[in-house]
Amino acid sequence: MTKGTLGKGGSAVSSICFGTSALGDMPDTYGYAVSEDRAAATLRAIFDGPCNFIDSSRNYGFGRSEERIGAAIAERGGLPQGFVLATKLDRDMETGRFDAARVRQSIEESLTALGVDRVDLLHLHDPEHARDLSEITGEGGALDELFKLKDEGIAGKVGLAMGRLDIMFPLVRERPFDVILSHNRYTLLNRAADEMFSWAHEAGMTVLNAAPYAGGVLAKGSAVMPQITYQKADEAALAPVRAIEAVCARHQVPPGAVALQFSLRDPRITSTVIGVSSPERVAQTLGWSEWDIPAEVWAELEGLGHSTEDPEANREYRPG
Repeated sequence: MTKGTLGKGGSAVSSICFGTSALGDMPDTYGYAVSEDRAAATLRAIFDGPCNFIDSSRNYGFGRSEERIGAAIAERGGLPQGFVLATKLDRDMETGRFDAARVRQSIEESLTALGVDRVDLLHLHDPEHARDLSEITGEGGALDELFKLKDEGIAGKVGLAMGRLDIMFPLVRERPFDVILSHNRYTLLNRAADEMFSWAHEAGMTVLNAAPYAGGVLAKGSAVMPQITYQKADEAALAPVRAIEAVCARHQVPPGAVALQFSLRDPRITSTVIGVSSPERVAQTLGWSEWDIPAEVWAELEGLGHSTEDPEANREYRPG
């Protein structure tokens, strides 16, 4: 598995990072439940595989994701050698508070759940959903506290992981993040993050691209999962998905393999974050990453066009 690095002089990471939000059991977001046993089996498959990079967050499943990862780490007697662990600071989910004190509380909760004393990568997560952005960006706020955690060695590298680009891109320009993570905004359907990815890459930041399947539809298919970026989609919204599926059908390649490799083949992107919820999905992801895709497929897909609008502009955010 090809490896890049997190920031300058950071840990080597595989080009695929496994995301664990679904492993926290989030049926309001994904439409299905994930049991503790299924999550444990999935984490074993990740730890036994060729990828060395796993991503979580304090609020995934209201803490269940980190707790299940912590149990898997404990089962092995510690994080596997060379494995890179990333998680995210989150606002208070009841009040929306996201000040410096909440940063300290969030990281302590994460370290306790994960059973570790530090993490390789720590993001500030989803500030657009906090009660007051000035608590985050102001002097002595959450972002200042994030960088203190790096100075103290609690976080090896620090980053920003969020959705809304109108808030994210200015913050990326203003702060010396090691890493940025964007989700759903650089896929076969949508290229909203294109300019930001170029800017960050040229500035020496590591770019992580999450959710290349547009919330799952490009992996599971429009007939099975008629929704885009976690929202039910009508026939008009699904039309671009079905156009992609038609191209893939003509060339007998899985749309999921094409969607994944669209991200993997981009030289600006160090690692692509793929959410998985079963051992079978881990194996499928690895298989898709190596699928032989004819050059004609890429040419035909480029001719279909894409959106640059915010793909989650009308999303009803539900954290569970």
